[in-house]
Amino acid sequence: MDERGTGGGQGGAARPDDPAERKPAGGLEAVISALSRSAREMGLRRGALALSRMNQRHGFDCPGCAWPDPERRGAVEFCENGAKALAHEATTRRADAEFFRAWSVPRLLAQSDQWLEQQGRLVVPLWRPVGADHYEPISWDAAFARCAGALTALASPDQAVFYTSGRTSNEAAFLYQLFARQLGTNNLPDCSNMCHESSGVGLGEAIGVGKGTVGLRDFELADAIFVIGQNPGSNHPRMLTALQAAKRRGARIVSVNPLRERGLVRFAHPQELGGLLGAGTPIADLHLQVRVGGDVALLRGIAKAVLEIEEQRHGRALDWSFLHAFTRGFEAYRAAVDAASWEALETGSGVSREALRAAAELYVGADRVIACWAMGVTQHRHGVANVQEIVNLLLLRGNVGVPGAGPCPVRGHSNVQGDRTVGITERPSPAFLARLGAEFGFEPPREHGLDTVATIEAFRDGRARVFFGLGGNFAVASPDAELTATALGGCDFAAHVATKLNRTHLLAGRESILLPCLGRSERDVQAAGPQFVSVEDSMSVVHRSEGVLGPASEALRSEVAIVAGLAEAALGARSSVPWRELAGDYDRIRERIERVVPGFHDYNRRVREPSGFVLPSGARTRHFETPDGRAHFRVHALPDSALPEGRFRLTTLRSHDQFNTTIYSQDDRYRGLSGDRRVVLLHAEDLAAEGLREGERVDLTSHFGDETRHLRGFRVVAYDVPRRCAAAYFPEANALVPVGSCAEGSRTPTYKSLEISIRRSAD
Repeated sequence: MDERGTGGGQGGAARPDDPAERKPAGGLEAVISALSRSAREMGLRRGALALSRMNQRHGFDCPGCAWPDPERRGAVEFCENGAKALAHEATTRRADAEFFRAWSVPRLLAQSDQWLEQQGRLVVPLWRPVGADHYEPISWDAAFARCAGALTALASPDQAVFYTSGRTSNEAAFLYQLFARQLGTNNLPDCSNMCHESSGVGLGEAIGVGKGTVGLRDFELADAIFVIGQNPGSNHPRMLTALQAAKRRGARIVSVNPLRERGLVRFAHPQELGGLLGAGTPIADLHLQVRVGGDVALLRGIAKAVLEIEEQRHGRALDWSFLHAFTRGFEAYRAAVDAASWEALETGSGVSREALRAAAELYVGADRVIACWAMGVTQHRHGVANVQEIVNLLLLRGNVGVPGAGPCPVRGHSNVQGDRTVGITERPSPAFLARLGAEFGFEPPREHGLDTVATIEAFRDGRARVFFGLGGNFAVASPDAELTATALGGCDFAAHVATKLNRTHLLAGRESILLPCLGRSERDVQAAGPQFVSVEDSMSVVHRSEGVLGPASEALRSEVAIVAGLAEAALGARSSVPWRELAGDYDRIRERIERVVPGFHDYNRRVREPSGFVLPSGARTRHFETPDGRAHFRVHALPDSALPEGRFRLTTLRSHDQFNTTIYSQDDRYRGLSGDRRVVLLHAEDLAAEGLREGERVDLTSHFGDETRHLRGFRVVAYDVPRRCAAAYFPEANALVPVGSCAEGSRTPTYKSLEISIRRSAD
């Protein structure tokens, strides 16, 4: 995300002498925050047990992000935000049958999203009949029968949609996509559609694989690391340890983002005495404060400066042997770079040519360079172009397919990459479908299904009638919040596999079912005994995850068991898949994955190795799986950065006390803001130019073609953002994103680049 800001005090602008600027990320504050949240939600003893086993070889995977685990793990392998995510999942609070008897759906809808999730774990299956205002307990068999009945009543399987959260395990995700395809549909949207879809599309076209090419060890070898559109301090805190180690050994670090974040200014490792007591380690050597939406121009500007250095130093800046042997399209790309004037690049990026040249000198001076990014790169209309401009820059000096260098998209959900690997996609390849059909003896559907945006449109238009959600909070995470809520509310039936109550459970379906599942931290015992699942991190490492805590309720079932039960009830004799056998022993699922998905050979043995195994990728060794076997420079036009008079370019952000749509509190410690999430951050000079005073309430209007969307009552905060740019929190600002405003090529919603106008609130 475009999330980098050093905040001032509450409602204040960031200033060099501000405490929020001086304090490092991490340190004693992080320790206190993590332990206090854990003790409050889980209790001291239970919390200590859980934290001691998180991210350990014989423990469970952190549900908070997909940053990889080091080979040498200390006794403490979690960060502040990982501890918060665990405490949220393993809370002792319960939303039981009595709770739902007391609270009607209309009353629940009047509560905040934060309040809903704070009511605790779902512990029994629940059913809301058509026309009812309350959820009521239902048996598992009856719940599965209701789901099966809704599916068999459809005129076509394509009227059902099967959504997946990125926290779903490989085993559950594989069975889920098999269920949907045996039913007869490829309607398998997932959270990737809303976050890193631009990465997958951009990388796939450029280097033949939709994943990064680096591993954690490469951070120990890199001479320079570019962190673009990413806020690791709040979203991937353990990444700061790798950046700190790289900086200490002499690597140079460049941050690119509209806001400066505390974690990329300075980091204090909480496990070091100096980190607890000292000022921490400076991280970024250079910060490029790009305009919102100015990434293509900025990356093109760095490339232009690199080509200028090549002209001056004759063969010292570009890797000509790599370009000739392994790439295609360089001359067209060079012509596009040459044609872009410095004035256009400065205007488009908001960064001076001197700063762009400084970044180019740093880049050329490094033998091995890693480029990391997150949703600040992908969630733009030109998100695919952003990704491919990063790859173009890396290709210039051969920084792909060698140790210590390469592209590194950093994922958010703990298994969002793994879910896609095992088949959660609305656009499956013919080869995957052929192997799946051969393994299970059926003919999978070939027609591409619905992605997230198309799902919203299908429910809006009445073409989709049933919604299944394997985790997630679809209605809140999606764009165009009002339209999405109305569209989901009009469908006939919805079923949700979940650990906690959220707003989607209250909005979707005239009839709805809640199916409570085990959390990642909880023990999973099936017919064959204790089970573990597996996940794939951001760097293609597949490893095991086995819970250690007692389940929140004896009535809970695992995601795997729930999916298998649904499939058995809905498909009946139509399916020859031994669903019950697979759910009873997850090794049997992994055997099937091994035969269907390349790279998973000897799955059951290798996943039990201490560090798991790495999935193969030709791009890691310069065997590019493109049609011609080469990496491709991709040429894009510079986006039009002009704004009409009085308009701003808005980006959405996550706070430090948040995980995706889950809000832990109203505070954002790293930005120095507290007590209010309905804020919009503006440059102090823009406040003055608009005649606004800090703290005033304003209304926001987004503009997309002839369409407008409105939000009322946001408090303005003076902040260090580029002129004519603005920032507001996700998901509060999602209502401003039209469903049709999405990235070219990937259809990722444009949460990070919205044209808005701002008006003082009338009341």
